[in-house]
Amino acid sequence: MENQTSVSEFIFLGLSKDPRLQIFLFLVFSTIYLITLSGNLTIILVIRMDPSLYTPMYFFLSHLSFVDICYSTDIVPKMLVDLLTKQKTISFVGCLTQMFFSLLLSVAEVFILSAMAYDRYTAVCHPLHYVVIMNKAICTYLVICAWIMGALFAIINTVPTLNVQFCGFPEIRHFSCELPPLLKSSCSDTFLNNVILFSSVAIFGLGSFLPTLVSYIHIISTILKIRSAEGRSKAFSTCSSHLIVVGLLYMTGMTQYMKPSKVSSTTLDEIFSIQYSILTPMLNPIIYSLKNKEVKRALGKIFGSK
Repeated sequence: MENQTSVSEFIFLGLSKDPRLQIFLFLVFSTIYLITLSGNLTIILVIRMDPSLYTPMYFFLSHLSFVDICYSTDIVPKMLVDLLTKQKTISFVGCLTQMFFSLLLSVAEVFILSAMAYDRYTAVCHPLHYVVIMNKAICTYLVICAWIMGALFAIINTVPTLNVQFCGFPEIRHFSCELPPLLKSSCSDTFLNNVILFSSVAIFGLGSFLPTLVSYIHIISTILKIRSAEGRSKAFSTCSSHLIVVGLLYMTGMTQYMKPSKVSSTTLDEIFSIQYSILTPMLNPIIYSLKNKEVKRALGKIFGSK
């Protein structure tokens, strides 16, 4: 039996073996990737160029856009290359590197979203103390913590993978080196790895989800007390875009990583992965720009529209 040190590469089974469908998918995902890059870069540049957006909410949004660019770039370029080649392979080191950054960036994203929820909670529930509470030091601390949480999650799950055995030319029934399908391609017992994965997803997932949930329970409770219908509408509009992003990410991501290994469908796994690692990074700038009057106004000022 060959161990992991003698395995030089993995084989991706990919999204499809049909050459015509592969060309179609290449065009679709190329377009999505370009929209992701241009949209998120635009958000970052607009926030940097417009002083009126130098606020905690947009500070977090610029970091979210940066994470989305990195997350999409970790997955999509390699997938596009594989769609145009017959031999869809990746080196052992390349696979672990892609997996490490995928884990890091996904967890950093959910903790940044949690920080954004706390920011909205402070703005809606404690408006008079908002400037004091959400000062520059606190915002920087929350972003640094998000990156640290992501790094810890990635290390906790990547290091044990170094002890997993792979035989011959292992096939990954996926289009990227995500941990669950990677463990399924192993020829050794991965029970401990699955326990670590499930436990860490539960701890880090709940650690980011519960503050977000509590924040929005307080926000909704406060909004419902507003007597003015216009005031309620404005408050809900401010938070609705964030709720859309959080809902999409948690529904697909948590389902993918916390479901039992026996409950598996390759097609469903790929759909979930496409949603949170490819579509969500594209949708974030669209949602925030279309739902946010301040961003639209700043875009108008920069591009000279009236």
